[in-house]
Amino acid sequence: MSQTTSPESTLAPRSKLKLWEALALSVGLMGPTLAMSLNGQGVATLVGKSVPLVFLIGFVAVMAIAYGFWRLTQHFNHAGSVYALAGVTLGPRAGFFGGFALLGTYVFFAACTMAATGVFLQAFLDAAGIKVSVPWIVVALLTAVACAVFNSRESRVTARTLLIVEGIGIACMTILAVVIVARTSADAGAGAAFDLSLFTFGGAPASEIATASVFAFLSWAGFEACAALGEETDNPKRNIPRALIGSVLLTGLLFVFVMYAQTIGFAHGSDGIDGFSASASSVSTLSERFIGTWFALVVGFSAFAAGFASALSSSAAASRLVFALARDGFGPKALARTNPHTRAPVVALLTVLAVAAALDIALSIGGVAGFDAYYWYATLGVLCVLVVYAVAGTGVVRFIVSRRAPIPLWQAVIPVASIAYLAYVFYVQSTGQKAPISYFPLIAGLWCLTGLAVVLVAPGLARRIGASLTAELSSTDSDVDETLDPR
Repeated sequence: MSQTTSPESTLAPRSKLKLWEALALSVGLMGPTLAMSLNGQGVATLVGKSVPLVFLIGFVAVMAIAYGFWRLTQHFNHAGSVYALAGVTLGPRAGFFGGFALLGTYVFFAACTMAATGVFLQAFLDAAGIKVSVPWIVVALLTAVACAVFNSRESRVTARTLLIVEGIGIACMTILAVVIVARTSADAGAGAAFDLSLFTFGGAPASEIATASVFAFLSWAGFEACAALGEETDNPKRNIPRALIGSVLLTGLLFVFVMYAQTIGFAHGSDGIDGFSASASSVSTLSERFIGTWFALVVGFSAFAAGFASALSSSAAASRLVFALARDGFGPKALARTNPHTRAPVVALLTVLAVAAALDIALSIGGVAGFDAYYWYATLGVLCVLVVYAVAGTGVVRFIVSRRAPIPLWQAVIPVASIAYLAYVFYVQSTGQKAPISYFPLIAGLWCLTGLAVVLVAPGLARRIGASLTAELSSTDSDVDETLDPR
């Protein structure tokens, strides 16, 4: 394996990505438009009007996790994301374990968002009165083809596409939220502009608030995606950390505000907060109620576009991780090849999309509905990413304790607290579920353990990974050789 920076071993584009372009990948993978359409209902079922409070708690929790990525990417940047961040702080075995778990996350996310495009396109056609039934698998496969076309070009094309698609969706959600707040405030009279009682427990037990925060927290899954662009971004030590924190801050403030607006929108309606829990698409329902059918159709189409944006983002991140693993000796060398003109890891990209398509085809043949395919693969991806975040958090703790950077020792409390929260989230996601969801923690666990088994039974792979990461990151941090001891 070569450790040079030949065209076949580098992702560096001819024109480096800017801060906002790196941020777009994280925002695209999180899919805020989808999250705001689908994730509030389950929270409302558990805690009633306290939905904004729950999303605020989720926001604080994800900021604690993002802190770790922010700290590490100030020193290390690599196409492998957690694969390299854990490798450089915990050693190559831990790095491969975290990277393999992250690969599962991105592949499952690609499969689920491809399925989502089929679901949302059909929902849009139905809402528009177009009597055409399109099988979800057909739309999912066409989405895979479109992802191959966009992601095989320069990463700048992907970033700008994500920015446009999610930008439109976010604009629609913001307009809807502002209209709801303005109209409900006008109806309530002067002095009632904001209902701060929605940020209290409102009679809900603390245990239910904590459980509901898990569902809110899942809205941020994938926020770390821009770390995979570390080799393609201008001044990555500055711009990748800013993109990570910026994506979380942007979506966090947006989620809390939009969920506040949705809650008061339903609470002031004839169906009350129960209407929130029962709504198939809360933003579509409120769009028709507060603005009109035409706006509901715009929102419906933006949800379909957001599904495509998420598929585009997850397949882009997955392809870079596969590329990084293959470059360091895991998998066929062909997976580490890049297009000489665009520098895109095309072979890795097509492989990822083929696997995601196969996952969707398998469920389609089994007669599984599109929404179930979306939900099932999303759950598997989330369970894997919880492991990823815990590994990254452990790496942050060691990085701080090792005093390799001038970071106050007390700040190790932040990643420790985030690991405890992640354990709680995994517990909530793994208990009280019905089949087949009850089997998903086992499936995700087996995937992660497979990565651990590979590196344990192949010590030569660990040595190659350690040597490769040392060569690739030595220009970033002078302590890399010591940390990447492969023993």
